[in-house]
Order: sequence, then C-alpha cells, then structure tokens
Amino acid sequence: MFSLQTMFGKGDRFYTLLESSAGAARDGAKALQGLLEAHGEPMLLDSFRAARRREKELAAQISEALVNTFVTALDREDIEAMSSALYRIPKTIEKFAERYVIVAKRVEGIDFASRGGLLMAATDGVAEMVSELRNGMSIGRMRKLQDRLQATESEADRLLLEPYRTLYLGSDDPIRMMLVKDLFELLEKAIDRCRDVGNVIYSIVLKNS
Repeated sequence: MFSLQTMFGKGDRFYTLLESSAGAARDGAKALQGLLEAHGEPMLLDSFRAARRREKELAAQISEALVNTFVTALDREDIEAMSSALYRIPKTIEKFAERYVIVAKRVEGIDFASRGGLLMAATDGVAEMVSELRNGMSIGRMRKLQDRLQATESEADRLLLEPYRTLYLGSDDPIRMMLVKDLFELLEKAIDRCRDVGNVIYSIVLKNS
C-alpha cells in the first residue's frame, strides 16, 4: 500500500488534472457511441474536438505544474508518461470519428457498435484506475483492474479478426472492405491506448510499493 500524497507532495492538483484527463478520454468514447447511433452525423464531430481540446489543455497544465512543483518521490517522467498516454486516447478517437463521418454511407450495415462498447469499457477502466491513485491502492487491487483492462483489449483483438474470416472473404467491394478495415483498426488502436495508460499506472504502483 502506498499513497500518492507522498508521491506528489502537495499533489492534489495532479490528482485532479489526471482524473480530468481520464474523464476527457471517457467523454470521447461516449461521443463515439452517439456518433455511431446517429450513423455519422457530421455536426457531432464538435464533441470529439471539444474532448481533444480539453485533453490538450490538461496536458499543458500538467506540464506547467511539473515545472512549478518539485516532485521528489515520483519521477516526473512517470507523470509525463501518464499524461502523454491519456492524451493519445481522445486523439485516436477523434481520428476515427473524422474518417467515419466521411465514409458512413459506404460502410452501412457494419457493426462498429460492439467495438465502440469495448472502447467505452476500456475508458471506464482507465478512469477507475486513475481515480484510485488518489486513495493509494494495493498492488492486488491494481492488478485486478489492470487484468480487466487487458481482457477488454484481448476481446477487441478477437473482434478485429472476425471480419477477416467472414465479411472480407465474401465481399465483392474491396474499397468498402478497406474502409472497414481502417476504421476497425483505429478503434482497436484507441483501446490499445487505454491499455497503455493501464500499463503506465501499474508500473508506477510496482515501483512505489
């Protein structure tokens, strides 16, 4: 058991900023669900851009706080790594959204919702892991959360392989299938970004236990 109060010193601001960053990632995943339900309504892109701007602003605030706050018990590289990993989640989600809006009509009938649901679960897991840091948590508890996040990522990998076995082989529209493949891989990458955050957090817990 350890406490990030020791790690961050007067680090309540770091807790808040990192939790807000995780919240921005979750907002991006939630906006994605809305976009899929609306079949690519372009006006909904504003939600993704807002989440991305918010994450960028938070990353800048964390960088500034690191300059102005002397952190002794936690390597500043660890905080920067966590912030950087969190920033990549809404960035990847926004990239998916921008491409999906352009080709939504061309990929009608493709199940993106199940993968979107996994992304929502992954961002929920990230938010839970980040919020638990404020309390100081045991390795056992963190390992359970990390295992759950890894299981979500593994399920996303499995779902990515399914279209190769069925949809792609039976399609007479190779361009449509290339578009679908690109979108599926972007969703998988977004989930991988969540896994990356979990790995960073777990490594911090191990190092400071």
